[in-house]
Amino acid sequence: MPHVVTDNCHLCRFTDCVTVCPVECFHADEEHTYIDPEVCIDCGACIPACPVHAIYETLDMPDDLRRWIDINAQRSRDQRQTASPARRGGAQGGAGILTPGAQLRQGCAPRH
Repeated sequence: MPHVVTDNCHLCRFTDCVTVCPVECFHADEEHTYIDPEVCIDCGACIPACPVHAIYETLDMPDDLRRWIDINAQRSRDQRQTASPARRGGAQGGAGILTPGAQLRQGCAPRH
């Protein structure tokens, strides 16, 4: 089962999870990072790498966070369709595919 980014990632600037991903399954918009379930190979490397504890394997998700499964699927699909080569490399220039080393925002506001 794919992994899912939840609301703790909101406005997070850390991309440790993206760096360890071997298949570039992360997409981002101006406020959040998402995992593309069609690309994720379920390696699990992103879970311990996430400093804000925002990533879950779908089988281990608390019931109150399960809505993020559909959100990740839809938003990553939206980002994949709008990403252009100029946008590769992260959300600094807009939404798109996150590649290792990309950064999101200046601040991280994890929600607990």
